[in-house]
Amino acid sequence: MAHYHRYGWAVLVSFLLLFGCEMQRRKSDAELGLNPQQARGRRVFDRDCARCHEAYSSRGLQGPSLEGIFRRKYLPSGMPANDARVSDVILMGRAKMPSFRPALTDQELQDLIAYLHTL
Repeated sequence: MAHYHRYGWAVLVSFLLLFGCEMQRRKSDAELGLNPQQARGRRVFDRDCARCHEAYSSRGLQGPSLEGIFRRKYLPSGMPANDARVSDVILMGRAKMPSFRPALTDQELQDLIAYLHTL
């Protein structure tokens, strides 16, 4: 039994050493310095985008990471990284990404774009 207990701790310590850097406490809107519109956009992101896109990591999920999306000249698709192109992709979809036109109000889209500018 003691051998099993020692083995369990070894596995736990190994797991924490390997993946501990990836496990970070989620920062609050205030800690990120988000204004009210950006905070609303973060909630839209969490609801509709986070299952496929990372916000604060360069790691991709099912879709590319959105970290620094507006600091780049081009989107992963090669289109310019500007509000109009990003809005088009969100509303119309692209490749494996579905259209979010039916899911978002105009205000939610504006809030989401404001939030994406903070990434």
